[in-house]
Amino acid sequence: MATRTPLIAGNWKLNLDHLEAVHQVQKLDFTLKDAKHDYEAVEVAVLAPFTDLRSIQTVVEADGLGIKYGSQDISQHISGAYTGEISPVFLKKLGVTYAAVGHSERRQYHGETDELVAAKSKAALDHGIVPIICVGEGLDIRKAGNHVEYTLAQVDGAFAGLTADEAAKTVVAYEPVWAIGTGEVATPADAQEVIGAIRGRLAELYSAEVADAVRVLYGGSVKSSSIVELMAEKDIDGGLVGGASLDADEFARIASFYKVA
Repeated sequence: MATRTPLIAGNWKLNLDHLEAVHQVQKLDFTLKDAKHDYEAVEVAVLAPFTDLRSIQTVVEADGLGIKYGSQDISQHISGAYTGEISPVFLKKLGVTYAAVGHSERRQYHGETDELVAAKSKAALDHGIVPIICVGEGLDIRKAGNHVEYTLAQVDGAFAGLTADEAAKTVVAYEPVWAIGTGEVATPADAQEVIGAIRGRLAELYSAEVADAVRVLYGGSVKSSSIVELMAEKDIDGGLVGGASLDADEFARIASFYKVA
């Protein structure tokens, strides 16, 4: 089995201007250093609004910070008459490592389809950016007991057209929509059920080697009080953290879960 480095990624959503972003990254770095965080043991990243990225790049590169950063979305287009879109070429110039693709809020509010998620994932990979491919079900699907089937259909759609080599470079984030921003959190067993199924589907689509290489995160009201038990499950490789990532101290505690486990 592949050795997968855990990833704790903070999704700031529509929060923090570029000045606040610099302060947040510096405070997070200071807090992690104070805790003697090992970036080789657990990778830490923040997904920031587009307008923050240049400022974050400047402070990360100038100060040699271990924190990685990425965007909350990416265009499937490289250039052209696509008003408001942000090209993967632009993002690569800003030094981003990651781009969230198909977050539930993008699917809900912007009508993003599995086909669009696949196109955005391919565009990211073509430009050396790692897509964090978001999948997951709403409360109605969960109550109907179709959550695994529903989520795997999203996986099928998102990975359509990706080669085995490309697939192995992706990150998947399972985010049960009913647990995002609600204070509700799937139990570790709930999360493992679906994440284990996702890894199994990747093995079917590609190979066991590819499935072992892909990091699968859990997202949905992740907190320092829940991360240790989540990370104890065999197929969970980290967290996509929402609101808690806006609190540098709490986010640092989440990233340092390995010291408690």
